[in-house]
Amino acid sequence: MSNTKISKIPTWYIYILKCNDGSFYTGSTNDLVKRLAAHNAGKGGKYTRAHLPVELLYSEKLADHSSALKREHAIKKLNKEKKLLLVDKK
Repeated sequence: MSNTKISKIPTWYIYILKCNDGSFYTGSTNDLVKRLAAHNAGKGGKYTRAHLPVELLYSEKLADHSSALKREHAIKKLNKEKKLLLVDKK
């Protein structure tokens, strides 16, 4: 048996939340379940604290933090209609 340690590369996610008022919030995380719980507990982003509760509409798995941030930025540039098309594709 080898003593070689296998380092697990964290998986990153981008996600789109639907807020109580119908608005959307886009973010990224390496723990989607924990982040969603934090948002709904009022400990997520400042925007979502004022628009609770939130519902997960869409998530996408990415290889690393850099990729997640780039994808998050690209999605944030989309208008609501294009975000809805993205959500509907899944």
